[in-house]
Amino acid sequence: MLNGIVSLSPSKSYTHRALVMASLADGESKIENPLLSGDTKATINACIAMGAQIRPVEHDMLVKGCLPKCANDIVNVENSGTTLRFMTSIYSLPPEGYTVLTGDASLRQRPMQPLLDALQQLGVWAVSSRGNGSAPIIVKGGGIRGGLARIRGDISSQYISSLLISTPLAQKDTELLVSDAASKPYIDATMHMLNYFGIKVEREEYTKFRVEAGQRFKSNNLRIPADFSSASFIASAVAIAGGRVELIGATTRMPQADSAILNILEKMGCRIITQGASVIVESDGKILNGGSFDLRDSPDLLPVLSVLALKCDREVSIYGVAHARYKETDRISVMAQEISKLGVKVKERSDGLDILPAKELRKEILYSHADHRVFMALCLASMMVDGGCEVEGAETADISYPNFLRDIADIGVKVERIN
Repeated sequence: MLNGIVSLSPSKSYTHRALVMASLADGESKIENPLLSGDTKATINACIAMGAQIRPVEHDMLVKGCLPKCANDIVNVENSGTTLRFMTSIYSLPPEGYTVLTGDASLRQRPMQPLLDALQQLGVWAVSSRGNGSAPIIVKGGGIRGGLARIRGDISSQYISSLLISTPLAQKDTELLVSDAASKPYIDATMHMLNYFGIKVEREEYTKFRVEAGQRFKSNNLRIPADFSSASFIASAVAIAGGRVELIGATTRMPQADSAILNILEKMGCRIITQGASVIVESDGKILNGGSFDLRDSPDLLPVLSVLALKCDREVSIYGVAHARYKETDRISVMAQEISKLGVKVKERSDGLDILPAKELRKEILYSHADHRVFMALCLASMMVDGGCEVEGAETADISYPNFLRDIADIGVKVERIN
């Protein structure tokens, strides 16, 4: 049984958005409790490269905004797809020059063409240097003309967020027509932050956005909320092993897609108690309830839900999450590959997985495929195997949740590092 209190990691999504918008704002903003991880450090470096001044003060960040300029060197965003997509649009804002953005091998496989096509409709010259719709990306300065752009939203909501952040600085008003938007809570998070930094956007649900030109981001102070993406792994560990753990900082005051984990765990039979800015997760550690789960708006829950399925009394069907194939890995394929090693019957579909749990799980070496969420999910799978499993890729947790192994150990999970 697990027991204890976990002070949750700050939100990666809100840290990205706060850093970028503060970097575009007039004056200085204070960002309290930011997440410092591989991905957010990539955003910090990309913002500094365009002229923003960012400096740490104890546990906070002071950000002095700027009028964007072209970077003096190639901007390497490492593994951060959010940074690549946000900054591709922003690097069109300098008055002249070219900027090149690239990243690691995984990031150079992630799709960018829908965003490049939309930027072209708005008067921006931005291309894939290899002509394959992926990074490296070359962006020409000169500003965003504005006007009408149509963009698909089924691959990534980050395309829409990128345009919403950059087009307030366009030369004329912009209208975005979005088809088939997925991951809607991430768009809500962007809209929330735009309003916080003084930007107004008119919208019709998730299909039409109108952005008035000539707006200016206003500096502001913001405390980053706790991250439900990270919380999902702690809460799921309790569901698997049983016990009672309090998650400090878990609040739904600001939109977060992965807060859906609370409803999922309740449906599976856990008890969720909300107390102010904390959530308590209780479980008896017995078999969980299976069923069908639509993850269209919370695709990052796919790895952890795939593992929870191993503890269920019947088949778990995960659907609506075809866009999970375009994350750090093809998460549908990778999770099917790894959990099937344990003796689990898995059917891979275009938009999800059907998972039939085994009575007894086999001991196998599990691989993260250099994906942080896959690594953390497979650590939870190891908890259900007699004697545990070796899980490769501990370093990947630094991308989003640097304290993951420490936190699960603190509540009672046995963690052994293998050199």
